[in-house]
Amino acid sequence: MSGGVGPSDNIVLRQETKHKQSEQPPIKKSPLRRGILSFQQLNALALVVVLSASGMVAMEDLIFVVLSFFYMFFLSKVAFPTLSPSHNKPVFDDDNHLLSLYCFLGAVVGLFLPVAYIFEGILEGDKEGIKAATPHVFLLGSQLFLEGVAFSDRFSLPMRALVPVVYNSTRIFTVMEWVKSEISKVEGSGSFRGSHRRLIMGRVLAIANMVYWSFNLLGFLLPVYLPRAFKRYYSDPKMSKIN
Repeated sequence: MSGGVGPSDNIVLRQETKHKQSEQPPIKKSPLRRGILSFQQLNALALVVVLSASGMVAMEDLIFVVLSFFYMFFLSKVAFPTLSPSHNKPVFDDDNHLLSLYCFLGAVVGLFLPVAYIFEGILEGDKEGIKAATPHVFLLGSQLFLEGVAFSDRFSLPMRALVPVVYNSTRIFTVMEWVKSEISKVEGSGSFRGSHRRLIMGRVLAIANMVYWSFNLLGFLLPVYLPRAFKRYYSDPKMSKIN
């Protein structure tokens, strides 16, 4: 006995079920499911490896990157463990066009143009310019790679915020040394063999990085990004139970 539901009725019910499922909005993938090694992080890692192998990176910068990598894992287990995935979403929405433009500007000023400046210095024989710009580029590449690692599900919001804060604070000093090196150059002297255009470009680029990353640290990361990340983290009910 079919209870009044024959084969034709089953076909109708299946078609209605498929129609309802097709009307449901597609489920968006959580941004937390991003891979650790994205295309950007792989490029940053390749840049770090190339600069390290070239011998242009100071030993203290290499030690800082290695120690910060292990210290990040230590803090993620001891001080800022991952709580619930619902409170581990990014502080800002992915469709924030203003923030995307701001980050793109930082990539151009802080990474793309300095890399081009370094390669041009190799062609022109400007060893002083290369030596001054390399620490900043190396640390920024390391920062981008660690930010990709920190954005995985294993790390909490405070850890994602601390990586750019720590690295930005460290790079301020390298950019200051870069500015001093560019300002002290004298065209035609023995220490500078580049062109007049390169002399102007190096000064403008170093000062632009000093302005951008100083504002990024003092005007965005510390007063805006870091407090929001900690507020969302400590508002989690699981954190209140731990305390």
